[in-house]
Amino acid sequence: MTTPSTTFSAPTRAAAGAQPPAMLLAAGRGERMRPLTDATPKPLLAVQGRPLLEWHLHALAAAGVRSAVVNTAWLGEQIGERFGERFTGGDGAAGGGVALSISYSHEGRDFGGALETAGGIARALPRLADVFWLAAGDVFAPDFTFAAADAAAFAAGDALAHLWLVPNPLHHPRGDFGLSPDGRALDLPAHDPGPRYTYSTLALLRAELFSAPWCDIPAGNPGGVAAPLAPLLRRAMARGRVTASLYTGRWTDVGTPERLAALNR
Repeated sequence: MTTPSTTFSAPTRAAAGAQPPAMLLAAGRGERMRPLTDATPKPLLAVQGRPLLEWHLHALAAAGVRSAVVNTAWLGEQIGERFGERFTGGDGAAGGGVALSISYSHEGRDFGGALETAGGIARALPRLADVFWLAAGDVFAPDFTFAAADAAAFAAGDALAHLWLVPNPLHHPRGDFGLSPDGRALDLPAHDPGPRYTYSTLALLRAELFSAPWCDIPAGNPGGVAAPLAPLLRRAMARGRVTASLYTGRWTDVGTPERLAALNR
């Protein structure tokens, strides 16, 4: 396996008042969804007649987000073939929003497999901005709004990440993080009886989170280092640099055929 030659640069700063770009995670194998994912990448499985990833693309375009980076690995060529480089939806500019420019970070092609969340973001970071949206392509959240006001408030603060947390689903009863009264995400110790919530995979992130001292992956991840996001978030939480909101709209981690079938009933 050879590493492609790539020129990396610092993330760009979004124009004042403009929506930041988005990173959509679509590189996972979807083992628990087999056999459905043996021939189809999980983000292309249909929920209510529309591929999972397309729900996010519609919402982003409707909110005025102009560009998105989609990382791919397993059967990733199908995702590029399905959406191309420009998304407008079936109703003009996705319901009154803007046309969304799409680029792809092909981890499977370049490195032979997915780089996990932090590794994949670090790889795509030169195409993003100092602030960007994050969403996983296998999560169904049709009520979520990628609100420009939320992005602007985050950009004006000092947090490295803002997470949307959800009430714990049955398959994840212990949750992931706590939430303080002043809106800080908390990495509660195991013995802490305080309430925990599940990280929805919807977030606003700052590029600074992917540099020292939070992350040691070189800019652009030219070596294809695979790394999870949670350790970075926990380091930043320990310094009070992660905020959070509780999201109570419809949300499903479409991780099994049974959950997919339930959404389509």
